[in-house]
Amino acid sequence: EVRLMTSGGGSVQAGDSLTLSCTASGFTFDDHDMGWFRRGPENTGELVSFVGGDGVISYGDSVKGRFTASRGDAKNTMYLRMDSLKLDDTSLYICAASPTNYYADFEWRLCAVPSAKWGQGTNVTVSS
Repeated sequence: EVRLMTSGGGSVQAGDSLTLSCTASGFTFDDHDMGWFRRGPENTGELVSFVGGDGVISYGDSVKGRFTASRGDAKNTMYLRMDSLKLDDTSLYICAASPTNYYADFEWRLCAVPSAKWGQGTNVTVSS
């Protein structure tokens, strides 16, 4: 069974840090690109970070310089370290996986990865 278990969310104050985890099972983690998404304005999807199976990492403009994504292939886990959290970071954070290079970079950025495997998400709430 393919599963993406997301954890680490919670309620914090602005300026605090959190680390999210996404642990995969049921497929070969090393052969997959991974991504973090969150629910954006008007319930649209927003790419937070892309972590390629080849090691390439990219970030959405709103989190650059504050968030750090990584993957521990030995643990089948992807991480998202979130520093200097802002009120606007409040959202449901969801991880996704797709075979390496199945989708192009622009498709990840447009959240146009319909065949990806999806986790259940974890809520992050940032208050002042």
